[in-house]
Amino acid sequence: MQGNYERIVEKIAKAANLDKEEIEKRIEAKRNKLSGFISKEGAAQVVASELGISFEHDKLKIGELLPGMRKVNMIGKVISISPVRTFKTKKGDESKVVNLFMADDSSNIMAVLWDTNHVALVEKGEIKEGSVIEISNATMRDNELHLGNFSEIKNSDENLGEVITNKVVREKKILDFRKGENVGTRAFIVQFFEPRFFNVCPECSRKIEQEGEVFVCKTHEKVIPEKRAVVTFVLDDGTGTIRAVLFQEALGSLGLTELENPEKLLAQKQSILGKEMFFSGSIRNNVFFNNLELIVDEAKEIDIDGVISNLEDK
Repeated sequence: MQGNYERIVEKIAKAANLDKEEIEKRIEAKRNKLSGFISKEGAAQVVASELGISFEHDKLKIGELLPGMRKVNMIGKVISISPVRTFKTKKGDESKVVNLFMADDSSNIMAVLWDTNHVALVEKGEIKEGSVIEISNATMRDNELHLGNFSEIKNSDENLGEVITNKVVREKKILDFRKGENVGTRAFIVQFFEPRFFNVCPECSRKIEQEGEVFVCKTHEKVIPEKRAVVTFVLDDGTGTIRAVLFQEALGSLGLTELENPEKLLAQKQSILGKEMFFSGSIRNNVFFNNLELIVDEAKEIDIDGVISNLEDK
C-alpha cells in the first residue's frame, strides 16, 4: 500500500507534468537546503507550492493528507465517535469537543470537531457511526484533522464501499517521525533502562491508587491489584535516536520474560543490546522530557530473506 508521501509525490508529478524522480530530487534538495530540519512530507508541500500547485480545491483521500495541510476537503465514513467533552477556554468560556474516527479506502484518521455547531450535529444524532460525511476547509495538525469555526461538515450520499479501519503503519526513518503517526522502523537497541512496575485494575486495566492497605479503581472501586511492567530503551537507526516504551502486553515480543529476576534479566538485556529489529507503534510527545517517543506495539526479528527479496525487486 502506498504511503501518504508517495501519493502526494504522484499528485505533484502529474500536476506539474514531471517525472516522480524529478519531484523526489527537488524534495531531497529542499531538505538538504534546510539541513534536514523538515520532513519529506513538509518538503513535498514546499515543492508543490513553488511549482504553483495547490490541493485546496481537491477532495483528498485520507491517505493523501499530510501534517500542516490547510483548507483540506475530504469525504470519509465515521467508524466511531468519542464521548463529547466539555472544557474551559482560555477566556473562561465553556465549550465542547468531540473526536470522529474516520476511514476511506486509503487509510483512516481522527477528526477533531471544535465548533459547537459541529458538535451539536453529533449530539442530535445527525452525524453518527456509519455516516458518510464531507468535510471542507479543515486543517491537519499532528496527523489529526481539525475542524474550526470556518470549517464545514455535512452528510454525503457518496458510497465509499470497503474502508480501512485497521491501524495503518508507515515505515519511516526516525528522523522523519512526527507526533501522532503510526510507524514502523528498523533500528538497533543501544540503551536499556531498568523496568518499572505499577498496579492496574484487573477489570479495566487502568492505573489504580492505593489508599492505606486498599487499592481503588475509579470505575470498579476496591479491587485486588494486578502488577504490570513497563520497559524503556533507546533506538538508533543511523538517522537519529528515539526513546521507546514497551508495556507489559508487548514485552514478550522483545524476549523479556524475567523482569523480576535480576540475574536472568541481565542475560536477556545483554542478548538484545546492539540487536537490530523491526519496531512498530505510535509516536507521542513525552511531556516530561519534551521530546518524541515511540510506544511500541510489537518488536519483530528482521526477515533477512524478505529484505534481500525486496532489494532484488528494486
